[in-house]
Amino acid sequence: MKTGLFFGSFNPVHSGHMILASYMTEYTDLDRVWFVVSPHNPLKEKSSLLADHHRLALVNAAIGDHPKFKASDIEFGLPQPSYTVNTLAYLKEKYPKENFSLIMGADNLESLHKWKNYEEILNHYSIYVYPRPGFTGGKLATHPNVKITDAPIMEISSTMIRNGIRDKKDMRYFMPDEVWKYCDQMNFYKK
Repeated sequence: MKTGLFFGSFNPVHSGHMILASYMTEYTDLDRVWFVVSPHNPLKEKSSLLADHHRLALVNAAIGDHPKFKASDIEFGLPQPSYTVNTLAYLKEKYPKENFSLIMGADNLESLHKWKNYEEILNHYSIYVYPRPGFTGGKLATHPNVKITDAPIMEISSTMIRNGIRDKKDMRYFMPDEVWKYCDQMNFYKK
């Protein structure tokens, strides 16, 4: 079984995330996707994040009973800020029989050289890359472990959704129905 790790803040998870995960299980050799909810991305302001347990609940709501998707809180118990190389080492130790790969956008691939111990990630894991407007993946796009996919280009962002909700716009169709309901009931992003 090949498991794609889709790391993100998922603040909130939206239809674009779900479409990309579905593409990866249906159009690549990945058997399943784990949504790894990151408690704190070193490159993002922590103050803008919903509480970890709420973002995990939103991902679980989005997944529902989908047999190929799983929400993972594996980083919640690891030292913060979270570094992908540390998470991968932990996952490899905890699940030695799993064959893990990474899923990332071309924008992240272009900045991968800034990540902690990026060479270790690049040399030991396959990286499935989805297109992002204005990004090619840079020099690393030709690395043998990088697999550029033809996934649909998603121009939906969590920031756009948060701003739309704050500005009292109807954002329900940008998120899975259960995610929208949860956000609305909890009054998330309204201020």
